Amino acid sequence: MKSNIKKGKITMIITIGISCFALSLIMSMQFKIVNETDITSIENMREAELRTELANWKSKYEETDEKYEEVLDKIEEYKKTKQSNEETEKLVDEELKQVNMTMGKTDVKGEGIEVTLEEKDDEEIGRISSDSLLLIVNALKSAGAEAISINEERIINMSDIVDINNSFIKVNGQRILAPYVIKAIGNQSYLESILVGNGGPVDEMKKIGQNVNISKSNNIKILKYNKDIKIKYIQ
Repeated sequence: MKSNIKKGKITMIITIGISCFALSLIMSMQFKIVNETDITSIENMREAELRTELANWKSKYEETDEKYEEVLDKIEEYKKTKQSNEETEKLVDEELKQVNMTMGKTDVKGEGIEVTLEEKDDEEIGRISSDSLLLIVNALKSAGAEAISINEERIINMSDIVDINNSFIKVNGQRILAPYVIKAIGNQSYLESILVGNGGPVDEMKKIGQNVNISKSNNIKILKYNKDIKIKYIQ
């Protein structure tokens, strides 16, 4: 789309240049006619001939003036078109920026919380599973989180969070290990309350003895999703 806009700008510049050249040519022809006029011949013309010549001059002047006005109108039209294209390009850039942010293809930062889950060497408590991470992620989404990551892996709608042989967890196809650090950008109070409130996922994990810590920050940084987004079935 940007390529089409650039081509349009080049076309407008060329067209304006041609129009200005045409205007210069018309004016130079007019000056040439004046310079080539023989004053002595005019003085010797009869009155009728002078009137005829004057009428011809008037006609030529009106024709030149009309073409001059047409060129001015075209230049003004091109200026408006250029301004319109610049506004369109700016709007397209802004929409593209918003789409990239929504799809997780842009690094972002803002206020939010950081949830750190550390595993204990205790068989009764057990390891932290992908289900626990999913519960926290889903709770954060429902609380209005605008961006989420786990161990710097950006979470998007197509992200996978899965256990591999009850040994380790994969996020976006990448192996991650404890401690698990979940970052979320959004309203700090909403995000924290949904996790630690009665029945919240962090509240439940703490009840069984798992080590979970929540900290607030006004400068949470979340990296972009750095893989290709492949669509197979949507048409």
